[in-house]
Amino acid sequence: MKIVFMGTAELACASLEALARDSRFQLAAVVTQPDRPKGRDLALQPSPVKNLAQQFNLPVLQPAKARDEDFVAGLRALAPDLIVVAAYGQILPQPVLDLPASGCLNVHASLLPKYRGASPIQSALLNGETETGVTIMKMDAGLDTGGILAQTRAPILPRDDAQRLHHRLARLGAELLVQTIPGYVAGKIPPRPQPSEGVSYAPKIKKQDGRIDWREPAQKIWNRLRAFTPWPGVFAFLPAERRPHLLKIWKVEAAGFTGPAGEILRADKDGIVVGCGKDALRILELQREGGRRLIAAEFLAGHPLKAGDRLA
Repeated sequence: MKIVFMGTAELACASLEALARDSRFQLAAVVTQPDRPKGRDLALQPSPVKNLAQQFNLPVLQPAKARDEDFVAGLRALAPDLIVVAAYGQILPQPVLDLPASGCLNVHASLLPKYRGASPIQSALLNGETETGVTIMKMDAGLDTGGILAQTRAPILPRDDAQRLHHRLARLGAELLVQTIPGYVAGKIPPRPQPSEGVSYAPKIKKQDGRIDWREPAQKIWNRLRAFTPWPGVFAFLPAERRPHLLKIWKVEAAGFTGPAGEILRADKDGIVVGCGKDALRILELQREGGRRLIAAEFLAGHPLKAGDRLA
């Protein structure tokens, strides 16, 4: 079975590796986004999927747009039986969807129709979900609206952040993908329409989404930290005479205090306790902009804080 794989982000790597290691599948090419400038020197960096494809000596295509006519013509010349998509980063045009005999399948990190869109893992954590999962879907022209072929559920554990949950769902998605493809191609697993109830959307995350609003309940702020670790991270500002200092917050725990939102209630070797809209949080690890990640006691040694100071 000849397959073209389309993916860009780290989430897609487990599925690509599973296909590459399975003798039932022949990977004709890997399609990924063009190299992007990153880092302080803005040097061009390949996507995680491109790096992995090169390790397996697979042909790599990097069109600027999936609708590019030359790219679509080249894809047609490969004559794939199936296209598999995971975290590619672009909506596929109809000519690509119609190209393979068996259509296009997508590995999506939610239990569709919940959390269609760009950030299903982060949205599940942000909303305090206790369960999520992975869906293998036959793609159509909509945004994650295609028929469901298979789903698997996964608990969200209290210690999970976006990185931990991402790795677990990536592995589950890869396993489910290689289990599903043979039965689907043989006509034994027909797509079933997504339910009309329970539809929700997971928007693209922006850096500003990590800004803490201390007026929110402590539980909601904790969920925000889990959802946005490692990127974009959550942050607050420490007022200063010249300009506020940005503080990136890495680790918190519930604290048995109450007090005004944003006010430091206690600052000692055990952590920095900050009042929230409801309850309080103890900051255990944090990082000043341009500095390194520190436990609270180390941070306080160089940046004294006291009860009554405020974070914004």
